Amino acid sequence: MITANPPHTKPLTVIYRDDFLVAINKPSGLLVHRSPIDKHETRFAIQLLRDQIGQRVYPLHRLDKPTSGVLLFALSPDIARLMREHWEDGRVKKDYLAVVRGYGPEQLHLNYPLKYQRDDLGDASKTDSPLQEAVTDFTRLACIEIPERVDRYPQSRYSLMHCRPLTGRKHQLRRHLKHLSHPIIGDPKHGKSVHNHFFARRFGADRLLLAATELTLCHPETGATLRISAPLEGRFANLVRRFNWHDKIPPRWCDQAI
Repeated sequence: MITANPPHTKPLTVIYRDDFLVAINKPSGLLVHRSPIDKHETRFAIQLLRDQIGQRVYPLHRLDKPTSGVLLFALSPDIARLMREHWEDGRVKKDYLAVVRGYGPEQLHLNYPLKYQRDDLGDASKTDSPLQEAVTDFTRLACIEIPERVDRYPQSRYSLMHCRPLTGRKHQLRRHLKHLSHPIIGDPKHGKSVHNHFFARRFGADRLLLAATELTLCHPETGATLRISAPLEGRFANLVRRFNWHDKIPPRWCDQAI
């Protein structure tokens, strides 16, 4: 059974901080802020980080609750406004890792529009919702064939994908990979339960195997290029080590234990 992480109790891992910005390695299972689609949740990254560092923080983007990785905040409203312009103008480069079903494409530039999704409707899309441009670059980093029948075939194939969204639509990577028939493992909405349960049971990977591993941006004060990396942790890192995929990704994206 795919389950959310237990309530977050450890201090958040701060991976970057200066006088203007702070970034954490958000764990899977933690909401960024209050959401109408998870009304009973009581712990949020914004409040936890504010209490941990003793000052207000202003989120510059969001990650889905089950997604782990780089989450960046501004430390003032003025910096937040400036950095949000950078996001809207496409000046922030975002890199993700995902484990997907099947052998994903070796290289693909996908331009596939997605329907607008409102937060208060959860994952549901109205049939009359407008289409929005959605563009993602995909690269297959590694793959594996497991000699076990999980679904229709006697062997089961999976891939480690590098994903770079060039637009910022809701659940863009999850929806694009579903469109390609390579859904992310652990995705209860867009994936296939038999593969999700197999990874949970066989490898202890009972989470969405999607992580935001890096942000590259222009620093709002100095103008210098800033690269913030978040190494894989926990169950995702364990899986990468088990599949011997660690040498296929940059060392800065690897947990020190890998």
